Amino acid sequence: MELIKVFQSGGFFMYPILIVMAVGLAIAIERFIFLVRTQSSTNKVWKNIVPMLRADDNLRAQKYADSTKSPLATILSYGFARHNNNAKRSIVESAMEEGVMEVVPQLEQRTHYLATLANVATLLGLLGTIIGLIQAFTAVASADPAEKANLLSASISVAMNTTAFGLCAAIPLLLFHSYLATRTTKLVDNIEMATVKCLNIMSKE
Repeated sequence: MELIKVFQSGGFFMYPILIVMAVGLAIAIERFIFLVRTQSSTNKVWKNIVPMLRADDNLRAQKYADSTKSPLATILSYGFARHNNNAKRSIVESAMEEGVMEVVPQLEQRTHYLATLANVATLLGLLGTIIGLIQAFTAVASADPAEKANLLSASISVAMNTTAFGLCAAIPLLLFHSYLATRTTKLVDNIEMATVKCLNIMSKE
């Protein structure tokens, strides 16, 4: 109940901050689930396709890659498309790099919004406080002299609630952004490493 009273006393800007925080949390949850699933699918593709490549069963490996929804499978499909034409390693590698360029933006999308939303929440909190202070001083100007101190103190306390709430929204969003960005970078590195290893097996190097 106390938290609800604090929220309600913060004024109009508490609601935009709440919306920003809700959107940020939704993005963070969606990205986390996506990255976990992508890492799992990458591990599965690696585990299944390497034995096929080592057995020189490239046709079966290509069919598996084409039928599997995974960033690693997509990259390998680009490579298989060129490898079947007995192309040089450099050509196959270029095709796989094209696949990487297609996949990486999908892994990184929306994560950067978290940092932007954190900044927006902080600025909304400050804006709410400034407007609250302006309103407080305006009200105090026409108040009874004996009540000015108490009225000003109460008004400032209410105005500061928006800054506090803005920071409460911004700090978790920044932490989520840092964690997800780090996890995404690690996933991209794993996919690129798996791609190179598969290329080496395909090229018998």
